[in-house]
Amino acid sequence: MTQNTSAVKPLTLGIVGVGLIGASIGLAHKKAKTFDKVLGVGRSEANLNEAIKLGAIDQVVSLEQCAKESDVIVVCVPVAQTFSILHAIEPHLKQNALITDAGSTKTDVIMAAKTALGDKVAQFIPAHPIAGGAQHGASAAKADLYQGKEVIICPLQENAPAAVEAINKFWLGMGANTHRMSALQHDAVFAAISHLPHVLSFALMLQVANAEDANVKLGHAGAGFRDFTRIAASSPEMWRDISLANKTALLKEMDQYLNLTKQLRDMIAKEDGDALLKAFTRASAERQKWEGR
Repeated sequence: MTQNTSAVKPLTLGIVGVGLIGASIGLAHKKAKTFDKVLGVGRSEANLNEAIKLGAIDQVVSLEQCAKESDVIVVCVPVAQTFSILHAIEPHLKQNALITDAGSTKTDVIMAAKTALGDKVAQFIPAHPIAGGAQHGASAAKADLYQGKEVIICPLQENAPAAVEAINKFWLGMGANTHRMSALQHDAVFAAISHLPHVLSFALMLQVANAEDANVKLGHAGAGFRDFTRIAASSPEMWRDISLANKTALLKEMDQYLNLTKQLRDMIAKEDGDALLKAFTRASAERQKWEGR
């Protein structure tokens, strides 16, 4: 997996943050036997113990030891922590080690990496696996979490082609499908299809939970409410960081959504059934077309 890979050289994977994403990476590569050893770094002793128990990692280490021993490091922490993690490992990185990440935003992560790593930023290949779930923590990890899922890779100009291809193979080795795009395009796209839906899900959950008759409403909530609010159970810390990190693109999507919601509200207020039917029909057709791809 390194830039000068040797067939006889034992390889070590370091995972910083062994929650759902990180522990699933460990399980997948342990199953594929890509690495000889998997090291784990984290804040919660209980979660790290769970990761060892599951077999996602072989050993719990410090950030310094992880940097000194790992041939590939994957950073799976809330995006606001990226700078501090990369700053801490920079002095200890092996010369040919590669770093990737699992952050849901890329422009801010890349800025953090360039500041923290300096000349060593060529060793960092940004990525975003489109996988996860409402549950978080090592106990929710699955070896097949990335099977058939998309991973976006956002190469830097500083990256050597061989380094990018090595990280591409790192994600492919877990059964993922990879796609490349610029960081700016990535953040604009995922503001619309990922970040906005999470904000809306949190908002609906708050609206119902804050109602005086919340218990009655929640007592009668069915599949529609359950499906819509499922992602509101996601990590609050992670989604706080994502929302702030992708502020510009997310606010643009929120403004467009609020404008469209106002249009629908006006249709309902005016009892304009024809306009409402036209809007709902278009949405329904586009949803079915998308699902049929």
